[in-house]
Amino acid sequence: MTKGGRNTKLHAVCDEKGRPHVLLLTPGNTHDAKVAMLAINAVPASDYLVADKGYDSNALRSWLIERGTTPVIPSKSNRKVQIEHDRQIYRQRNVVERMFCRFKDWRRVATRFDRNIKTFMATIAIAAFVTWWL
Repeated sequence: MTKGGRNTKLHAVCDEKGRPHVLLLTPGNTHDAKVAMLAINAVPASDYLVADKGYDSNALRSWLIERGTTPVIPSKSNRKVQIEHDRQIYRQRNVVERMFCRFKDWRRVATRFDRNIKTFMATIAIAAFVTWWL
């Protein structure tokens, strides 16, 4: 529970063009790395997976390597042994941020008027459908 009440978190897997392939809505207190395998497993394996520090976990890294995907995830600051990542490839993470920005161009998504999760996900699905073709 936050000061504003219950919250949710939107997880997304997108391609290099910023087109969303997987969208998951979870409670706000769910750790990113716990949802990552579920979201990533829904798409075919790729050469690299670029994610932010919230997805840094040994379990996720080893699962990605077993899958044949190179994890490009910066280490959290509290990690005892820092793991290097390819900074050049990591720059592509802004594609995901731009995708979320395009979602927030939709006033209904940005302000979250919908209290019902199904209605909110339907709004996000419509926004994703439109942004896919832009």
